[in-house]
Amino acid sequence: MLQAGVVARLAGVLEGGVYDAPPVRSALPYAVVDEPVLGDWSTTTWRGREGRLVVTLHDGGERPVRLRAALAAAEEAVEALDADLGEGWRLVRVQMLRSRVLRVGERWRGTSEFLVRMYRES
Repeated sequence: MLQAGVVARLAGVLEGGVYDAPPVRSALPYAVVDEPVLGDWSTTTWRGREGRLVVTLHDGGERPVRLRAALAAAEEAVEALDADLGEGWRLVRVQMLRSRVLRVGERWRGTSEFLVRMYRES
């Protein structure tokens, strides 16, 4: 639910495709929302999950100007996610932890990692 919510949110904000797994073929620019890595964050009264969510943007060009703007828009969109994730799950916290832009071969790659906490009442 978390990954699907982020994909849907970014699809409305970013130029290009937004995927939940690396695409076989895609025009630049595009974004990939990785499967979140979650651990237990429960109490006696509710089930909870805490973990990391990574969003990676891919682009071309000589300079990463467009990529940096898209990465900033993606970070803002993820941090403004709706608290209601569906099926009773609610987001408690979304915090950007780190962000990086790298040249990889002929392309640019920007990655942002977020801390997420969510719960569902038992």
